[in-house]
Amino acid sequence: MIRFPRYGGGGNGGGGRDDYPDFGERLRRYRLGLMIGLAAVVMLFVSFTSAYIVRQGLGSYDQATQVYVTDWKPLSLPMGLLILNTCILLVSSFTIEMARRSAFAQAAIEPVTEMPGIAKETEHRFPWLPITVVLGIGFLVGQLFAWHEMGRRGFFVSSSPSSSFFYVLTGMHGVHLLGGVLALVYALAATYRTRPLERKRIVVDISAWYWHFMGILWLYIFALLKFAA
Repeated sequence: MIRFPRYGGGGNGGGGRDDYPDFGERLRRYRLGLMIGLAAVVMLFVSFTSAYIVRQGLGSYDQATQVYVTDWKPLSLPMGLLILNTCILLVSSFTIEMARRSAFAQAAIEPVTEMPGIAKETEHRFPWLPITVVLGIGFLVGQLFAWHEMGRRGFFVSSSPSSSFFYVLTGMHGVHLLGGVLALVYALAATYRTRPLERKRIVVDISAWYWHFMGILWLYIFALLKFAA
């Protein structure tokens, strides 16, 4: 198992602090913070799901016809667009994972390349991270096209409770995914800055796990809208 060196090298090293946490500890802290944040997102969408299911079963009694009626209308989803967007997001999850592994591999060999007489690797790495950013933006643009198509079919935010939930669920996911895109842009900028490689690795790692979560969350929302409508 590769162990990454601590920052600094002792009280007389002049390069850092002895009490500064090493890379593994810092990575665990950031991952723990991410999990706490994602737990809040899970609770938010669980609340949306509960409201979705409860509202779907609500209705009113029509005195004129003496029947129980509901204002919940089945949605005509643009399946082609949504499936395409899903494929884009799944591919982006693969590319961000490759970027994460590439960052880990680069950090693993850095102690060796820093040794005197060892030439550093100069070849350009595959741009997994920029590709992920492009795919993420492509997914968001595709969702906007899906919204436009829903409007063309007569489903607007105020058309019915079912269409309202469609826009709320996909919109909230889009907002959180946009946050992921901004995090990826920051991670991409961090890779070109003169910062410690381990810090760059943490940024890419946390961004990758957040992105994977957004992919899983979208699959859940897509299935909910398709099969529970």
